[in-house]
Amino acid sequence: MAQTVSSPGKGIAWMMVTGLCFVSVTALVKMLAGRVPAAESAFLRYFLGLVFLIPSWRGLVALRLTRRQIGLSAVRGVVQTLGVICWFFAMTRIPLAEVTAMNYLTPVYVTILAVFFLGETLALRRMLAIVAALIGALIILRPGFRTLDPGHFAMLGTAFLFSISYMIAKIISAELRPAMVVALLSIAVTIGLFPFAAAVWVTPSLTDLGILFAVACFATGGHYAMTLAFAAAPVTVTQPVTFLQLVWSVLLGALFFAEPVDPYVVAGGLVIMGAVAFITWREVVLKRRIAQRAHEAHL
Repeated sequence: MAQTVSSPGKGIAWMMVTGLCFVSVTALVKMLAGRVPAAESAFLRYFLGLVFLIPSWRGLVALRLTRRQIGLSAVRGVVQTLGVICWFFAMTRIPLAEVTAMNYLTPVYVTILAVFFLGETLALRRMLAIVAALIGALIILRPGFRTLDPGHFAMLGTAFLFSISYMIAKIISAELRPAMVVALLSIAVTIGLFPFAAAVWVTPSLTDLGILFAVACFATGGHYAMTLAFAAAPVTVTQPVTFLQLVWSVLLGALFFAEPVDPYVVAGGLVIMGAVAFITWREVVLKRRIAQRAHEAHL
């Protein structure tokens, strides 16, 4: 059996492209400057993005889901819908760098939820990494030292809701092809966002529609580049590169949105990213040990 050749250079390069795409998404949403309500912006982003599902249409039509898969997909659609609305709202309220730094909390939440939903255990080192990540969030937010904006609470909610979505994705990805998992989520979120968008509907300009279509393009490109990065190199190589997203966010915020560089946000982001990198590394190490033991048991 041929083995996949690891290419760290390609993995790092594709992950850098991933970061640029996702930061571009954030910057483009920021450009809307609240002209289009958050729920409507989110709906149009997903609705316009349905064009990318055309290649998967035949597979979707032929798909036969069990009741369990339908239920999981529906729950994921609901939490992802609420998370997307919170994310778009936060983008209109707080600086780019803060949105990016706080979004790093998502894999930390995933690690915690895995204990309750997947029966995984938390070793002391991983528990300390989670505590470090939460301290990083406190460094960013600095409660008691400044007035917190509703956008900060929206981002905390976004990271938590997205972590639930990722947990469900981890479960159903073992049963369905990745393309179908993504397609089902896109359709479910589009449907879920429609009533929220209709309630606050404002006729968007052609310029705003163009910006939202660009958001859909960059988001799709980011996920594709991430897939290529994971295929080219181990997660332990590509994960630390995601910190560059914070660098791009700080630069874009300062250059195009007159957002001053906040050293506390950078410091907090570094702490969170360090914790995430450690958690990722530990998971890879544990998986290797389990695989090695299984191999030795069959010898």
